[in-house]
Order: sequence, then C-alpha cells, then structure tokens
Amino acid sequence: MSTTSTSLAKKLLILFLLFAGLYFAKGFLMPLSIAAVLATLLLPLCKLLEGKEISTGLAALICLLVLFFTAAFIVAVLGWQISALTNDIELLKLRVLALTNRIQDYFINHLGISAENQLQIFKTQQSSVTSNIPKLVGSLVSVFANSILILAYIFFLLYYRLHIKTFFLKLSKSSQQNEMKLVVYNATQVSQRYLLGLAKVIIYLWVMYGIGFSIIGVKNALLFAFLCGILEIVPFIGNITGTILTIVISAVQGASLSMLSSIALIYIVVEFIQNWIVEPFILGPQVKINPLFTIIALVLGDFVWGIPGVFLAIPLIAIFKIVCDHIEPLKPYGFLIGEIENKKAKLSFIIKIKNWYHRKRSK
Repeated sequence: MSTTSTSLAKKLLILFLLFAGLYFAKGFLMPLSIAAVLATLLLPLCKLLEGKEISTGLAALICLLVLFFTAAFIVAVLGWQISALTNDIELLKLRVLALTNRIQDYFINHLGISAENQLQIFKTQQSSVTSNIPKLVGSLVSVFANSILILAYIFFLLYYRLHIKTFFLKLSKSSQQNEMKLVVYNATQVSQRYLLGLAKVIIYLWVMYGIGFSIIGVKNALLFAFLCGILEIVPFIGNITGTILTIVISAVQGASLSMLSSIALIYIVVEFIQNWIVEPFILGPQVKINPLFTIIALVLGDFVWGIPGVFLAIPLIAIFKIVCDHIEPLKPYGFLIGEIENKKAKLSFIIKIKNWYHRKRSK
C-alpha cells in the first residue's frame, strides 16, 4: 500500500472515530456544546456588566437570568397563541373528522381496504403511540435535567472564561500564542455573531410573515408567523416546513383555495427578501460555509445529536473552519467547506436597488 493510501486511510479512520466519539459521548458533550455556544452570545452583556464594576460572578448570574426570562417570554407568547388556536378546537375536530371520512371512503373505493382493516391498522398505531408514552415522559425529564445542566455550564464558562483562555494559550508554543489568541477570538466572535444575526433574521421573519398572514386574513396569523420564523433555526427547510404547516392547518380550518395560494405566495416573497436583502446585510460574511457543507453539517448534526445537533451544526462547523484556516495542514479543508464568493451578486443587486431609489428621489 502506498504512503498516500496509508495517509488517507488514517484520516478516514480518525474521522470515523471522531464521529463515533461524538455519538457515544452525546450525553456529556451535547449540553456542554450548547452551553458554550450560548455563553458566547451572552459574553458581550457579561463584559458590559463587568465594565460597570459588577463582579464576574454576579455578572454571569445576571446573564443567566436574562437568558431564562427571554426563553420564558418566548414560551409564554407561544402558549398564548396556541391557546387562541384551541378556541376553535371543536370546529377543527369536525373538519378533521370529515377529512378522515373522506380518506376512509377513498381507501375503500380506490384501494379496496375495508373499514374493518382500516380500524385494525388504526388500533395498531394507537397501541404503538400508547407504548411510547413512558419514553416521552423520560425524554421530558431528560430535557429538564439537561436544561439545568446547561445553565450551570453557562455560568461557569462565563465565570472561568479567562482561565480557560489561558489554558489554550499554555497549550501552544510561545511563538504561536498570538495565532492561538486570534483563533480563540475568532471562534468566539463567529459563534456570537451567527447567533445574533440568526435572532435578527428570525425577528424580521416574524414581522414579514405576521404582516403578510394578517393582510390575507389567516386565522391565528401571529402563531403561524412565529412558527415560520422560529423554524429558521434549521436553514433551508425551516421556512418551508412552517409554511406547509400553515397551509395544512388553514385548509383544515376551511380556508379558500385563493387564501392557500396567497400563503404560498407570501412564502416566495419572504424567501426572496430574506435571501437577497436581509441575510446579506445581517449575517453577511460571518459564517462562510458553502450550502453543500451546510446541508452535510445539518444532516450529520441530526444523525449524531438529533435536534440539538441541528441547532449546533452551523456554529460548530464555522468554528471548525476557523481552526482549519489557522493551521497550515488543515487549510485545504477550510477552503473546501468555505463559501465561494458569490455574495457579490447579491450585494450588487442591493446596490442597484439603492441607486434606483436615489435616482427616483433626485427626480
């Protein structure tokens, strides 16, 4: 076997062992990674409080409280909107029952599945759902325990951040410490800016979808706008998932075909504004990962850690790219996952809009 083949085999083995380690150490690494990413988001606030002569411990505690109350506010708003949806629960039941009857008739008339067989299939599925209730309860307990653990990690990461930074500097040679400082700084910044940019994009989506859905008269417009915005946490498929959910529930509520078409049109318009105007200005060049490896990162994140892995995929791969860009043997990998500079087209498009607007005003 040639030296090149041996080297490639070693790299593939290391990659396999890395993902195997991430998968089997999920219970330990996942809460710690979520806490690390959220800690970078709270870092500016922590530094601001420390600049007001507040102790590091108290500043970290205030940051935790801000995070907790923000999450509680979002959950409260979501609960309020869901409670508004439940006001029409009886109407929804009737429409779902009518739809179920239509589906049952279709199976009988076109597929030859009798009502008795359909009932047996339904009972089997119902039994399967019932048997999964203990697993659901266990999952909820695990989520609660991990949430407490994440809050504790965030506090200590903020409190000991200088100590941890010094540790990384001690790992590197004295001649490479400036490079290590740059890596640590950029890794912190890219995660922080990505999360802040994503939060701003979600808020813009809430506003655009809320206005659009309200204008065309969608019931519970704010709830669906909230869902379409918050699902942007999952790039590429989040918006369309929220829109499809809006269309399905609106159809069950008795929306007309023109309204359903209008919902789809709103999605197209919002998607255009998001991709060509909002994201280039807000996210800009902060996360320079090309779409192919963005999707690969999302798939791997879901495979290794599930939904939390999807949330962590983009900031973690962005941090990985920064590390690759500063270590000579890894620079080709940083280049591979990096984005081709095609955002110039978007920026030139925006510049053209600005110039057209200024010409109109000058006339």
